[in-house]
Amino acid sequence: MGYPMAGHLVRAGFPVTVFNRSPEKSQRWVDEFGGRRANSLHELASANLIISCIGNDADLTATYLGENGLLNQLHPGTLIVDHTTASATIAETLFHTAAKKQIGFVDAPVSGGEQGAIKGQLTIMCGGTEHDFNQIEPVISHYARSVRRLGPTGFGQKTKMVNQIAIAGLLQGLAEAIAFAERAGLPTHEVIDVISKGAAQSWQMENRHRSMLEGVYNHGFAVDWMRKDLGIVFDEARRNGSSLPVTALVDQFYAEVQANGGGKWDTSSLLTRLIKAN
Repeated sequence: MGYPMAGHLVRAGFPVTVFNRSPEKSQRWVDEFGGRRANSLHELASANLIISCIGNDADLTATYLGENGLLNQLHPGTLIVDHTTASATIAETLFHTAAKKQIGFVDAPVSGGEQGAIKGQLTIMCGGTEHDFNQIEPVISHYARSVRRLGPTGFGQKTKMVNQIAIAGLLQGLAEAIAFAERAGLPTHEVIDVISKGAAQSWQMENRHRSMLEGVYNHGFAVDWMRKDLGIVFDEARRNGSSLPVTALVDQFYAEVQANGGGKWDTSSLLTRLIKAN
């Protein structure tokens, strides 16, 4: 995700330095876009804006906190934008730790997948102060079609949780609809074309039904990452008392897909377990 996002910033004229724990990935990016490669986090200490897009809470803790973390190296006035999908708890921890050092922090998870990043059409959900958001919005708009502040720190992450809850249900519904159409002997492509013009329409239907019918899943947002995200959702739901029976059921279905070797498949691979069942 971060690879094309950083590329958009270079095209927009920003001086960009990239860091990745796999140096060959950073070098490949430099070869493609220009800019420069940092060999360690320490080399980023003079930056005015840090944009991170990494794996999970543990990765954020390792990157920003502790003696060798970035928050002990950045200068006052620096702004941090974090695009990681993580918990609201780690976002709040990073915000408060950064604030003590006069460093700004905005949690800004994204939706749109790899293709959205490549095309510069991501949706970005932000939590943080209005001042910090106004500073970073013109920058991150270069790789997004929608950027919005939803409220204080953690609200970006909680909004991403809402997004994942909705997507889980949509994809299961789409998988069941396709499986039903196939079993009924219907011309499924035509059926989807018809119903996508009505109330059943969704981004998932428009962008995933063809690859689902072709059995192609080596693209998009991986099941492993979706289950990571849903784990964050369930932790937050326990804190706020939400009931998520459908989401919990779909998470079990994703566990089946993983068990069948589909951890790296796109989330639309829910259809595979229905076809197998038939």
